[in-house]
Amino acid sequence: MDVSVTMWGLTILGLCALIAVDFFIGGRKPHEVSLKEAGIWTAVWVALAGLFGLGLLVFAGGQPSGEFFAGFITEKSLSVDNLFVFVLIMAKFAVPTIYQQRVLMVGVLIALVLRAVFIAAGAAIVSTFAWVFYIFGAFLIWTAWKLIQEARADEEEEEFEENRLLKAVEKRFPSTDRYHDTKLFIVENGKRLMTPMLIVMLAIGTTDVLFALDSIPAIFGLTQDPYIVFTANAFALMGLRQLYFLIGGLLKKLVHLSYGLSIILGFIGVKLVLHALHESGVHVPEISIPVSLGVICAVLAVTTATSLYASKKQALAEAGSGEDRARDKDSVDV
Repeated sequence: MDVSVTMWGLTILGLCALIAVDFFIGGRKPHEVSLKEAGIWTAVWVALAGLFGLGLLVFAGGQPSGEFFAGFITEKSLSVDNLFVFVLIMAKFAVPTIYQQRVLMVGVLIALVLRAVFIAAGAAIVSTFAWVFYIFGAFLIWTAWKLIQEARADEEEEEFEENRLLKAVEKRFPSTDRYHDTKLFIVENGKRLMTPMLIVMLAIGTTDVLFALDSIPAIFGLTQDPYIVFTANAFALMGLRQLYFLIGGLLKKLVHLSYGLSIILGFIGVKLVLHALHESGVHVPEISIPVSLGVICAVLAVTTATSLYASKKQALAEAGSGEDRARDKDSVDV
C-alpha cells in the first residue's frame, strides 16, 4: 500500500490526539481503575481499531484491511503475555494501586516509540534482503518451541529481573526509597533524586522490547507494509493499560495461553518460510491472509475456552479436597 508522507503525519497526529484524550479523561488524576472504567476504555480502543480497519477496507481495499486485522489480533494476543510480566514488575517495585495506570501509560508510550524504531529497521531490512524471511521464520518456530517447553515445565513462581539498562540507570542516578505522588524527580537536602516512579516506567517500557523481538517478526509474517505494521502495533499497545486492569484477575486462569501463542508463532513462522521459498523462485503454496486470520482467531478461541474449563475444573477439585480435609478434621475431633 502506497502511503504518502502526509498520510503518515496525519496518522501519527491522530494517534497522539487519541492518547491525549485518553490521558486527560481517564489518566490525568491518579486513582484506582474500576472494572467498569477498564471495560469501557478497552471497548473504546477495540472499536477504534475496528473503525481504522474498516477505513482501510473502504479506501485501500480488502487486502490491507485483512492484513491490519490479522496483525492487530496477533499483536493484541501477544501483548496479553506482556501483562504477566507487568504484574511482576508492579509487585517488584510495590507500585501503589492509584499510580499503576500512570506507570502503564508512560511505560506503554516508551514501548511504542521503541517499537517504531524496530519496525523502521525491520521494514528497511525486509525491503532490501528477501532472505531475512528465513531468519524471521526460523526464529518464530524456535520461539514457539521454547514457549511449549516453558509451558510444560513445572517451574516455581517467576520473579522479575531487571535488565542491564535499568540496572545502569539505578547505579548512576541516586533514587529515593519511596514514591512521591507521580513525581519523577525530587530535590532532597539540595540533591536531585530519581523516584521509583521513573524506574518502574522505564522497566515497563524497556521490558516490552524483549517481547518485540518475537512480535515484530510475527506481524512482518502477515504483512510487509510498514504502515500496517505500525498502526496494528499502536492500536494493540494503546489499549494495553486498560486491558491490564480488566483481565488482571483472569491472567492466572489463562493456563493454556502459552500453548496458543506458540501455535500462532509457529504457524506464522511456517508462513514466513513458505513466503521466502516463493520469493526465491520455489513453487510452494502461500498462506493467504483470510486463512491466517481464521487460524489465529480459532486458536485464540480454543485456547481461551480450554483455559477457562481447566481453571474451573481445578478450582472445583481444590474445593472438593478442602471439604474432604474439613470432614477428616471433624471426624478426628469427634
